[in-house]
Amino acid sequence: MTLPAETLSQLLESVSRFVREQLVPLEHQVAEHDEIPAEIVAAMREMGLFGLSIPEEYGGLGLTMEEEAQVAFELGQTSPAFRSLVGTNNGIGSQGIIIDGSEEQKQRYLPGMASGEIVGSFALTEAEAGSDAGSLRTSARRDGDSYVLNGTKRYITNAPRAGLFTLFARTNPQEAGARGVSAFLVEADTPGISLGKPDQKMGQKGAHTCDVVFEDCRIPATALLGGREGQGFRTAMKVLDRGRLHISAVCVGVAERLIRDSLRYAMERKQFGQPLAEFQLIQAMLADSKAESYAARCMVMETARRKDAGHDVGTEAACCKMFASEMVGRVADRAVQIHGGAGYIADYGIERFYRDVRLFRIYEGTTQIQQIVIARNMIRAAS
Repeated sequence: MTLPAETLSQLLESVSRFVREQLVPLEHQVAEHDEIPAEIVAAMREMGLFGLSIPEEYGGLGLTMEEEAQVAFELGQTSPAFRSLVGTNNGIGSQGIIIDGSEEQKQRYLPGMASGEIVGSFALTEAEAGSDAGSLRTSARRDGDSYVLNGTKRYITNAPRAGLFTLFARTNPQEAGARGVSAFLVEADTPGISLGKPDQKMGQKGAHTCDVVFEDCRIPATALLGGREGQGFRTAMKVLDRGRLHISAVCVGVAERLIRDSLRYAMERKQFGQPLAEFQLIQAMLADSKAESYAARCMVMETARRKDAGHDVGTEAACCKMFASEMVGRVADRAVQIHGGAGYIADYGIERFYRDVRLFRIYEGTTQIQQIVIARNMIRAAS
């Protein structure tokens, strides 16, 4: 459902003000302590940020993809860890339920996810199954009216906070590849689930990941997403278009923040008797960053509109994810260069963003996976 223009404008201004006044001042603290303060989590809940993409009938805001992208542009203007906290509830943590869940499953979980009382987590990756999701080994054995889960998931975003896992497990060991994989909704307090120690990451401090271990974890058969076996991989693929567009929009927001900081620094910092911004080689880096971020913004908005219109945007979403995530890496690199020695010092925050944005080229499908998706779709369309 499309929001009235005035309502959308008010929402975007509210998010922008929240980012400027409450999140940006906490960036260094969150990075140092690897924790988002409880009062910020509560404020995010109050603003409805956990339910941006969840339909209104289940307590969310029900934003279109275009509207969600605009909110993501604003959330990208600060440390990615803040966005990551609400990201799974709006993306891969809820979309599987929205797209393929039964009405009972939607009623049971979506209102809590929309309010932020339940944090969703997408448990797909394993030690030997990431980009090759069809090779996962976690098993779900049917036993009467239950399934028994065994296996270990790795690098699971928001797992330490999760109340609900969308778990992907093999229900048919005789079926090779993705066709034997099913999706389950597993409540985090179910006996047989344990968490590994939080991962020590290169960046995005405050956004937590860890291993999730399932040992003879018994869940009711009603936990099978949509009530159908063998549909898990298809469900995972369905949620990716929205997730990739959301991440692409965040990349644009981060890039715009870095460009703004770099321009300000270049105008204030003097060398050889004049501001850095007067030197043409500095201008070239600023201009390249501006042009690339603008191109990514246009790609995201156009693809979001096409998705809202009901078009298949699998290729275009992969293009956005590939270009935007690579783009923000180049922008961050130039930002360090423009800041010179200051860009390498933690006090300025530029080196933190340089580390933070590196993850965008890996999760929700690596750059190389996007290239494969794009090329295979091109070949299929031409055949």
